Amino acid sequence: MINKNEWLIIGLITSCHGINGQLKVKSLSDFEERFLRPGMRWLQKENEPPSKIELISGFKKPGKETFIVKLKGINTRNHAEQLKKFKILVKNDNLPNLKKDEFHLMELINLEVKTLENHELKIIGKVINLENEKNNLLVIELFKNHKKVLIPFVNEIVPLVDIKNNFLIINPPNGLLEL
Repeated sequence: MINKNEWLIIGLITSCHGINGQLKVKSLSDFEERFLRPGMRWLQKENEPPSKIELISGFKKPGKETFIVKLKGINTRNHAEQLKKFKILVKNDNLPNLKKDEFHLMELINLEVKTLENHELKIIGKVINLENEKNNLLVIELFKNHKKVLIPFVNEIVPLVDIKNNFLIINPPNGLLEL
């Protein structure tokens, strides 16, 4: 389950936009309102504690997973340039409500990973992280050799997620776990 004391990364500042301090943000969230609705967010530079900042406005670039946002106190291009590669965060207790049988991706971390072999479930590892470039990837640590493998989080490969019982089942194509 989600640790309420942790942060959720919702976006990555990739560059500035224009001359008035607007920022281009790559979304790492399924909830667009995180970049559109004004309110408190946090910025984090690598290996530093998050600092509070207010989102004033934002809009989505048509056809992209990119947003242009305006943050309070960031009024020049030079100031915006300094925020490149900063992460935008929200607190984990500020998660949108979900429908029955839905879950937040962060809830997948620490789930046991099982495969179905000869009609039996076999525990092969656990989810240790998530990566999100163009697609969601599960970072799984295999128990047998402590190797980390990336598994695409798609229904064909991950047909079952059971948050309540703390596991998921994968059906990896041949060779995927040996990469």
